[in-house]
Amino acid sequence: QVQLVESGGGWVQVGGSLRLSCAASGRSVRTSATAWFRQTPGKDREFVAAIRESNGATRYADSVRGRFTISRDNAKNVVYLQMNSLKPEDTATYYCASRSYWTVQYTVARNYDDWGQGTQVTVSS
Repeated sequence: QVQLVESGGGWVQVGGSLRLSCAASGRSVRTSATAWFRQTPGKDREFVAAIRESNGATRYADSVRGRFTISRDNAKNVVYLQMNSLKPEDTATYYCASRSYWTVQYTVARNYDDWGQGTQVTVSS
């Protein structure tokens, strides 16, 4: 059974930084595709970033490219999302998601098999 547990969310001022963590059990982050999505009330989950199994290639939404970085620690079995230069529009609940292998439709939430419970990020001006 795969379990994903997010942590690291909180309140931060505009321009600040946060690092989210996604601790995985039941599946190796090295051999699975992992992504971060975010969601605000009344809206669908929005793709943020993904990291591919094997070569660790990364992909980002245009809205976060250059500000966010996804990475992983294979030894700890954790995937991170480093968020810099945060903006009020980054306020959302952030979810970690995983699937067994990469898909070209990596931005589509329904393509992921397992999800964490989410962690709230609030960016205040």
